[in-house]
Amino acid sequence: MELKTLHEDQLQDKICVLIGTRPSIMKMGPIIQELTKREIGHFVIHAGQHYSFNMDNVFFNDLLLSSPNYRLDTVKDQKLHGEQTAEMLKGIERILLKEKPKVILVCGDANFNLAGALAGRKLRIKVGHVESGLRSNDWRMPEEHNRVMIDHISDYLYAPTEQARDNLIEDNVKGKIFVFGNTIVDSVLQYYEKANNESQIMRELDLTRDKYYLITLHREENVDFENVLREIIEGLNDISKQYPNIQLVFPIHPRTADRLRIFNLEERLHESGIKLIEPVGYLDFLVLIKNARLVLTDSGGIQEESCILHTPCVTIRETTERPETVEAGSNIIVGTSKERIKSGVYTMLNKKRIWKNPFGDGTTSKKIVNTILGDS
Repeated sequence: MELKTLHEDQLQDKICVLIGTRPSIMKMGPIIQELTKREIGHFVIHAGQHYSFNMDNVFFNDLLLSSPNYRLDTVKDQKLHGEQTAEMLKGIERILLKEKPKVILVCGDANFNLAGALAGRKLRIKVGHVESGLRSNDWRMPEEHNRVMIDHISDYLYAPTEQARDNLIEDNVKGKIFVFGNTIVDSVLQYYEKANNESQIMRELDLTRDKYYLITLHREENVDFENVLREIIEGLNDISKQYPNIQLVFPIHPRTADRLRIFNLEERLHESGIKLIEPVGYLDFLVLIKNARLVLTDSGGIQEESCILHTPCVTIRETTERPETVEAGSNIIVGTSKERIKSGVYTMLNKKRIWKNPFGDGTTSKKIVNTILGDS
């Protein structure tokens, strides 16, 4: 059997941008826009890791992005990490063999990024890892495995902070390291004014600034284990009772909604008066973060966004790969016990919303594109 690969003289002068989850659209959107503005040849693959591609459409509309050039339709049918990654690897590889780009850009630590990085490496296409060098040192997290492996097979490593760069040096990676900040700053700075002018989400949900807490929860290590999820829900219930004049707003991730049903925990949320809503678009979500008194989350990206938008954050995890947010004073890591969650809320409510954003000045996408073009 012949195994296909690509030689340097076969590669075309264009760039592949890989996305696969809603956070990746937000973080790669500014890069796609930079490539488009400068008329640099590129194409976009949507690897389809999230449950519904249609749920992502609103993010493309919000960020004024064209639809992806390619979309993998079969990934959503895969339930296990290995088969999901394999399905994405197979689909991405076939597209890369057809398009022959000189670089594939991946961003973050989800399975589709590992699949894209592996596909590029096997075909001798240069791999650029946006948001490289993040480390939680929590090996329960599939994301931690992915980000370490991607870093070790990438040619360009775009570290968002000096600490991320230090992690890469300590890991003895082989690629070239750049510290340019995080593209999420580009996205937030570019779109918040638009969001503030256009979003009706506060009115639709009958919310008042500083009179609600925003909740997100989706991590495997939190929602896939009944005892852990139950403890978190009890903590949220206690917070709802402790602060009766504050509304708890919970845009519920499909994975979390499924686990709540399986574990018979839906009723506990309804009893507490927590407002469960469907996932919202990017502009609406920026407005919800900015106007919240507090964010409770297990999301890495939301730790960054809340820091940028100066909203205190309580992270419901044992570790974080964004320690810069803790050092800046915008975030506290509380674990999953209800008592620590409640204590963390109390601590962050007494924090002044004054800290320095450690993730850059909003020019990260331009700098990344410059390195690929050899302009720097």
